Amino acid sequence: MEKGKVVLAFSGGLDTSICIPLLREHYGFDEIVTVAVDVGQPEEEIARATEKGRMLADNHYTIDAKEKFVADCLFPSIRANGSYEGYPMGTALARPLIAEEIVKVAKQESASKIAHGCTGKGNDQLRFDFIFRAAGYDIVAPMREMNLTREWEICYAQDHDIPVTVAKDKPYSIDENCWSRSIEGGKLEDPAFHPPDDIYAWTVSPKDAPDAMEEIRIEFEQGVPVALNGKKMSGLALIRELNRIAGRNGVGRNDMVEDRILGLKAREIYEHPAATVLLAAHSDLERLVLTRSELAFKRIVDDKWSELAYMGLVHEPLFYALNAFIDKTQERANGTVDVGLYKGSVKVLGRSSDSALYSDDLVSFDSTTLDQNHAVGFSNYFGLQARLLKNLKKC
Repeated sequence: MEKGKVVLAFSGGLDTSICIPLLREHYGFDEIVTVAVDVGQPEEEIARATEKGRMLADNHYTIDAKEKFVADCLFPSIRANGSYEGYPMGTALARPLIAEEIVKVAKQESASKIAHGCTGKGNDQLRFDFIFRAAGYDIVAPMREMNLTREWEICYAQDHDIPVTVAKDKPYSIDENCWSRSIEGGKLEDPAFHPPDDIYAWTVSPKDAPDAMEEIRIEFEQGVPVALNGKKMSGLALIRELNRIAGRNGVGRNDMVEDRILGLKAREIYEHPAATVLLAAHSDLERLVLTRSELAFKRIVDDKWSELAYMGLVHEPLFYALNAFIDKTQERANGTVDVGLYKGSVKVLGRSSDSALYSDDLVSFDSTTLDQNHAVGFSNYFGLQARLLKNLKKC
């Protein structure tokens, strides 16, 4: 049996709630400290986690990390066009930051170990473990170590009079921050099951969205959104307002089969209205201001950045190097992008930038600034080796 003090990453949900009695009964810890990190969850969820932590644990911390999450995680993800297998990451971006905040508390509390409520089948265990181990802590993970099932956990919570918001008929696991909302578990684990509309909270069904397109304008400075419809806003306020606007237009739903880090395929459902719009707008702006070579290479960098971010490997040396390249490209990612939102779709309507590598004079069919005859020499050499090879084959 364990002794001493343990710090528990705490959300107030089913898994982390039953971890508290499990850490006492099955592991024998003398003192349990819970830590809830606010990265934009619903206020009532943070309040519930705070109340439950204070009620069930020996000590509790609630840490406001919303602005830090936006500045340190979401803005870099926008600049890197961060997406994994076609969807904007949310949970993956938050986990390392949450883990870092928990490490701070563990050091402050002189805890012997850190615990989390992750299962042995998901991604979060790896994202948390990476940060905790890098800080020198041993890890306790009751869900995976005891091989627990969702049904067993619900019964255990009921037997211990622990209030939880899930039930056997609706055993969904929901993770939410200001950037993304994920829904999984229960019948949703069947990839053929059609999800009920009541699982969504941020987006209306596209068929119920307004019949008229809503147009918005987003301003970027060095790849970061700074204004919406001409109004300068903080990152958090802009994201929340854009979640509201895009959500009412049915924008930002993903229902997909995703490849987890362990190799398991899992059916995942996401809502991320603001992320969908901002990534589309930012990517379009880059095509206006970056060179063809920069764009081609950045696609490779963005893909690798997203893979490492998805895994939570934010201290991987390559991750730092990729960020250095991305930072350099974003020096010119300044301008505005006009976007149309209509029944679940996002359409870029126009874009402008003082850094645009675009000349309407040079590209115009009516312009004589460039002498078209100069292209003849270029054309003579264009595809030369392929033509030579084709002629050889004729011989």
